[in-house]
Amino acid sequence: MMAPPWLDVLDETIGACVTHRRPDLEARLREKRAQQLDPKLRVLVVGESKQGKSQLVNALLNAPVCAVGDDITTTVPTFVQHADTPSAALVRNASARGSIFHTPTERIAVPIEQVTKQATAQHVVRAEIGIPRALLDSGLVLIDTPGVGDTRSAHTASTFATLMQADAVLLVSDATGELTSAEMTLLKKVMEACPNVTVVVTKIDLVPAWRTVVERNRALLARAGVRAKLIPVSSALRLRAAKTGDQRLNTESGFPELVACVQRDIVASADLLARRAVAVVASSALTQLVTPLREELTAHDSSRTVATISTLQEAQRRVDELRRRSARWQNVLNDEMADLISDVEYDLRDRTRKILREVDKTYDEADPAIGWDKFEQWLEDNLNEAATTNFAWLMERAEWVAAKVAKNFPVYREDLIPGSVLPDDLLEPASRLEKPKIEPFSIPQKLFTGLRGSYGGVLMFGLVTSLAGMPLINVISLGAGALFGGKSILDESDQRLKRRQAAAKAAAQRHVDDFFVKFSKDVRDSGRHIQRSLRNHFSTLAEELQETLLESARSAKRAVQDDQTERERRMREGRKELDKLITLYKRVQALGGPTMELTA
Repeated sequence: MMAPPWLDVLDETIGACVTHRRPDLEARLREKRAQQLDPKLRVLVVGESKQGKSQLVNALLNAPVCAVGDDITTTVPTFVQHADTPSAALVRNASARGSIFHTPTERIAVPIEQVTKQATAQHVVRAEIGIPRALLDSGLVLIDTPGVGDTRSAHTASTFATLMQADAVLLVSDATGELTSAEMTLLKKVMEACPNVTVVVTKIDLVPAWRTVVERNRALLARAGVRAKLIPVSSALRLRAAKTGDQRLNTESGFPELVACVQRDIVASADLLARRAVAVVASSALTQLVTPLREELTAHDSSRTVATISTLQEAQRRVDELRRRSARWQNVLNDEMADLISDVEYDLRDRTRKILREVDKTYDEADPAIGWDKFEQWLEDNLNEAATTNFAWLMERAEWVAAKVAKNFPVYREDLIPGSVLPDDLLEPASRLEKPKIEPFSIPQKLFTGLRGSYGGVLMFGLVTSLAGMPLINVISLGAGALFGGKSILDESDQRLKRRQAAAKAAAQRHVDDFFVKFSKDVRDSGRHIQRSLRNHFSTLAEELQETLLESARSAKRAVQDDQTERERRMREGRKELDKLITLYKRVQALGGPTMELTA
């Protein structure tokens, strides 16, 4: 297959990144180049939670491939593509240790109806579904994503990571209200990575005044200078129309326009979309190459020696400040995570102690021989509730720690917490609750105990009454024997009850201790996993900032140390390189990139 002609421009941009020693930009552009050779067209469906993204995918394909419902949500990106027969697979990290990014992956085939349930397992990074549909037959791949802004913020991270692979984007917002400031920010951020965006307004069947909302949204997009098509649809009407064969209802749903848009503006315009995507990434890379080069040329101007020295001093000051911040954020991260794990363990211990106090209170009165199964279920429910509440607090505090650490950087993301910190067996008990030994108190045992107690009563009172001339066994001694026997039976029953209660308390204590040991380890492991992920993210960010600042400092230092002749020579070469980059940038713009201009 012949490579697209715009790849020549991309190859030249990659070469410029190599020349200017920017391996980070080179890697990003090579990844984009590899994507351009893939015949598939990836359309990302993004938006905030509960906006109808999954239902939109289902309605487009007329198939329940994505889970929908109030209590069901998409947890990992779901790739839906064409297949001759329905199939599904989960892609997960091959290693259970290390960072959640850039690790080897493995595909695991699963029943298609089990995809949503099993996608929540630990280390799953995406789901893949194949179904026979004409819309997908041309190589179109629809990607349902987790909601941006979800409380489990790692979902947002996975969405933006998948965004780098997108050829086009459908941004979903429901008709219950106009686009929020958060959605407008999301839209602009999406367009920075992929300019091929269509805004889809869903749930118009639920809002009588949806046309007013659509017009307000169009006005918002116009004021923001966002040139994105806006299409109102109703997934519910589309699915009902498909079920009943009602063409009028299908037209009312708005999906014919959306499908036509997908086929015309995405499938049939694959080359245009590719050119725009290449233009965006190439323009961004060239801008980052031109900026330090222009600063270097300015620093080499002999008439600006004083300014050059000032630039060097400022660069060194910024490097020193970054180093101080690096030490500060590492201390903050270590201290806060240590406090977090300590607090979470204390909270777990406090919750389990409350459960044990309730157990002691119960079995101070109750008999374990009666209602043990009900007690066992009550104990498991309370332990599960303690576990889920404790882990939710861990995640909430971890997000707070991430935000606190991130304040030490001039630029940071809010979606820093990894999603795969929840153990697969979080709510599985470490051991079964052992039923205490129930000592039987059978009728023969009661008779034997009664006879043993009555013997003393008969003998004692028989001897006393014999002094009065009565026989040893008489009415009084027999009555006393009966009383003593009955008391012996009651005393023995009480003692056996207390032993059963003590055994029940001990069994519950052991079970709760086993639970605490297992879950406290899960909490510590999750905390360490979060800490490693945050440390890796901020270390990478610090290294990137430091490399940029060091490069500026090196450029300024070279400008100060070089003599006039060397400066002039470097200026000539720099201007030549700058002219080449600007020429290349103009060629990139001709592909359909941003309208911003670079000048020498």
